[in-house]
Amino acid sequence: MLDALFRPRAVAIIGASTKELSIGNVIIRNLQTYGYKGNIYPINPTAPEVRGLKAYKTLEEIPGEVDVAHIIIPAKLVPQAIEECGKKGVKAVIINSAGFSEMGEEGARIQEAFLANARKYNVRVFGPNCQGIINTDPDLKAYCNFTFTYPEPGSISVVALSGGVGALIMQALFDEGIGMRMYASNGNACDLSIPEILRYWADDPGCKAILLYTEGFSDPMEFLETAREVVKRKPVLAMKAGRTEQGAKAASSHTGSMAGVDIATELIFEKTGILSFQNEEEMVRAAKAFATQPIPEGNRVGIITNTGGPAVIATDVLVAAGLEVPQLSEAAIARLRETQLPQAALGNPIDVVATAGGDQFRAAIEVLQEEKGVDSIFINFVTAPFTDTHEVARQIVEAARKGKKPVVCNFMTDLSQERYRITMNILKDGGIPFYATPTAAARALGALTRYGFLKLRDIGRPEIFAGVDAARAKSVVEQSRRAGRSILSAADVYTIFEAYGIPVAGWKVVCNADEAVVAAEAIGYPVAVKVDSEKIDHKSDMGGVAVNLKNAAAVRSAVEDMRRRLESYGELKFLVQKFLPGGRELIVGATGSRGLGHLVMFGLGGIYVEVLKDVAFKIAPVTRLEAREMLDSIKTRALLDGIRGGKGVDREKVVSLIQRVSLLLSDLPGIREMDLNPVIAFENAVFAVDGRIRI
Repeated sequence: MLDALFRPRAVAIIGASTKELSIGNVIIRNLQTYGYKGNIYPINPTAPEVRGLKAYKTLEEIPGEVDVAHIIIPAKLVPQAIEECGKKGVKAVIINSAGFSEMGEEGARIQEAFLANARKYNVRVFGPNCQGIINTDPDLKAYCNFTFTYPEPGSISVVALSGGVGALIMQALFDEGIGMRMYASNGNACDLSIPEILRYWADDPGCKAILLYTEGFSDPMEFLETAREVVKRKPVLAMKAGRTEQGAKAASSHTGSMAGVDIATELIFEKTGILSFQNEEEMVRAAKAFATQPIPEGNRVGIITNTGGPAVIATDVLVAAGLEVPQLSEAAIARLRETQLPQAALGNPIDVVATAGGDQFRAAIEVLQEEKGVDSIFINFVTAPFTDTHEVARQIVEAARKGKKPVVCNFMTDLSQERYRITMNILKDGGIPFYATPTAAARALGALTRYGFLKLRDIGRPEIFAGVDAARAKSVVEQSRRAGRSILSAADVYTIFEAYGIPVAGWKVVCNADEAVVAAEAIGYPVAVKVDSEKIDHKSDMGGVAVNLKNAAAVRSAVEDMRRRLESYGELKFLVQKFLPGGRELIVGATGSRGLGHLVMFGLGGIYVEVLKDVAFKIAPVTRLEAREMLDSIKTRALLDGIRGGKGVDREKVVSLIQRVSLLLSDLPGIREMDLNPVIAFENAVFAVDGRIRI
């Protein structure tokens, strides 16, 4: 069905106009100017022709079949137009008109009406409130869009939630000399979704990589499941806007979409292997490398330069991006010695010096292509006026073409001179991605390398633990729900933890001081006492925690003091728990994410979580590899291993605890929020010593 949209044999424009600057005129002009190979049918009830084409009063009058119909008429007329499309056998419509769900209740009603007609006739809807699509295939040249950039054919496809950003990315690709395969900006996306587009492009042999811009997803789980499959076949480079509160508000007001201040989208990118970018410029520059170069098998880079300083800058950027600059083998250096000028520096970087010609560049590239300890090649090429720069470019192209390793070039020149523009075009026509600065070139190679690791990364499957009593935990949650409680009591929380094998310090919930003393004697001193009330969220702030109580008198005093000060909160209970001095305070938590299940959090716990905010998130279910990544990704990870003679923590027990929490969340989807704070971690054990669950 998407062939009709992206490979239309005939296009109708419902709302075609004789006014030069109207959308209904611009789309026809774009189709004509771009050289669309199919039939164009303007629909206009009064004009005999539009832009030299015979106009038809209705779809029914068109003599042939129509694959796609643009709809550019007032919103209230769209349901009837869809009805007419269905009767004509139109397979897909692009609704460029606005005035639907993004405008409120009345617009949403109209949208539902035209969707009902579309379903009745099996018509797919692209939009509404959208630009449309472009297919640059020279055999088709379908410019079903009202934008202004006429892209060269290429292998990069672009899908953008925002038409404005999509047009920006398309123009940036054009400015960088990067050809484009297909383009789609689907506006409100009431029917045809971005995941469907990604699946279609994954099957397109002409597409080498996909660029994605989004401000959020209406169905995050659909996107996650689709992306997981697509990235196995095609690199997906993506960026999300709306990372800040102000940015999210701007995104929401502009598109009427679902964007918010959240990290769920970035976590989806991470979990599925999508390459994430912070800005569109870097994403587009990376696409230039993905368009022509293979993916490196590792992170070891060989550098060739004919000038010193840029190689130093490039090395810094490459290393910061996770690449290594290894020493070359003795055999490689021996070969270089035979082919390079006497002044050349034969290490890594290989400085072929400014007077090097095409032969020296080619020989250096061939050595690195054959060097087993090198996975990619970075070239600094300054166009020295005393060398044959055209020949250098030709030899770079020829040597790169014969190898299997990616080659990226920092091309430093003065493009105001025709001579160097010719040199540049030799590189461009030869498929060598080139950049004006060493930083831009190094980041592009870094992106290729990062994707190589993402493609090989296998996060594994979530573990299933023996001895878990899910039924018991579900019963606790259900009893609380029936009782109308949204915050679980301490007894309920610890019962759930124990049902999932989450280690907890010995505990008992009591009603008064006498019971507290009995419980403390049974647990063994020292103990901690904590107030237990649904109305008190932060016990420490309210003076509802007493620790290191070493005898009965201290326990009695603590309970009576809390009851006296907190009696205004109603009926109180008290948790008596084994006090565990020392250890490292950690936090493991979870929060519900709309349409995605739960996000699991790990970091330093206790008061530090609020001060340092040094935490890591993953989407549940969390695998063992992902849990280990959480421990490694916090800034204070060195504290987990012990510093200045301090003891580290049992990392694998922390990893196991995170996985048990993840399993708990999968079984109990009604949990909205959960904190294990703190978790006390020792060198050979971990214990949850405080917990909170909201359902």
